[in-house]
Amino acid sequence: MHLAAHFPGVNNTTVWADPRSRSQIDFSSFEQLARTAERGKFDFFFLAEGLRLREHNGRVHDLDVVGRPESLTVLNALAAVTERLGLAATVNATFNEPYELARRIATLDHLSAGRAAWNVVTSSDAFTGENFRRGGYLDRADRYLRAAEFVATARELWDSWTPDGVSRPFAHEGPQFTISGEFTVPRSPQGHPVVIQAGDSDEGREFAASAADIIFTRHGTLEAGRDFYADVKARLAAYGREPESLKIMPGVTVVVGDSDAEAQEKAAEIRRQQVSPQNAILAAEQIWGTDLSAYDPDGPLPDIDPVPDSEITQGRVRHGDPFAIVARWRALAEAKGLSLRGTVIETTTRQSFIGSPRTVADELTAFVDERAADGFIFVPHLTPGGLDDVVDRVVPLLQESGAFRSEYTGSTLRSHLGLPEPVWKG
Repeated sequence: MHLAAHFPGVNNTTVWADPRSRSQIDFSSFEQLARTAERGKFDFFFLAEGLRLREHNGRVHDLDVVGRPESLTVLNALAAVTERLGLAATVNATFNEPYELARRIATLDHLSAGRAAWNVVTSSDAFTGENFRRGGYLDRADRYLRAAEFVATARELWDSWTPDGVSRPFAHEGPQFTISGEFTVPRSPQGHPVVIQAGDSDEGREFAASAADIIFTRHGTLEAGRDFYADVKARLAAYGREPESLKIMPGVTVVVGDSDAEAQEKAAEIRRQQVSPQNAILAAEQIWGTDLSAYDPDGPLPDIDPVPDSEITQGRVRHGDPFAIVARWRALAEAKGLSLRGTVIETTTRQSFIGSPRTVADELTAFVDERAADGFIFVPHLTPGGLDDVVDRVVPLLQESGAFRSEYTGSTLRSHLGLPEPVWKG
């Protein structure tokens, strides 16, 4: 299986109040988590990125990170303190340009001797777009069209140098980009840096099948994972690709204890820490789309209907029909006798794998054996020590069983993932 580490932060997973939680800004936090991942022989270290501080009810969102450094800059620094670990940056294809971004990612690939990856994300969010000179956003229907042409153009730029080091002029003309010239960075050690795509929509799946090396997804059950895996792998043939050319890696959380019972107790406490009374109200406001500060988080769910198309939250995508979500929450609260906070805990923060080291190792292996995933991207709840239990207690069992590598056998991220170097198309 393939394993990766996600640096936590801009989400409701992180437990900010834990005394072991450290800075989201200091380089030492990034370095410690990356060194832990490399000690565990992980494939890569993955940084998310936000282009604007999200707002809720007119104020900065409580769970956002003020001052998070730009991801490629952090990864260039990490290239100097790691040797084999892949380095994956999230960079938005809506608010960047192919020449500049292809140059920056190729530079990271050279500095790291072939360990760079680009997580391609898109945006249809006008709130985020206000930070950029275009002064807005792409229609949702167009964002993947731009992303697909962006990736194709970047690959043309990377191929404009021959494998033996000769630069050739490039020229690209398309609906999104018309550029020409000469690329300043020689062909990188991997040929092309690894491309990651994050998305579960039909558009996202099709884009991943056509252009990505890894798809970062989220599926909480074995059955859902199998369905997603089968669907995405079946799309590859239309693009002349083999099933192993795209790795499916869901983001997962893990809680490890000396026994399954202890792990369940730890998981329940972590969920209570993740959802404070204040955060429970905030989470509910995102669903109801209105101010709920008058409601008691330890009392019943609000007895009002949600506000459709609310803009109470800016910079954060609302998932699904709020009326349907409220109906599910009310049914769950009634069935289990849950308060508002209890309902938020039950619906938003359940960990993916909980148990003793053996239980977790066996469940991870089962997901891969049963074609629900090719590997996992671990999202710890603590920065920067949240991977320690996985690396120290679970990974040795995976190595013992032969499910995961005991040593790196190659030096590039493509070699870790079992991906061939792209054929030069200059």
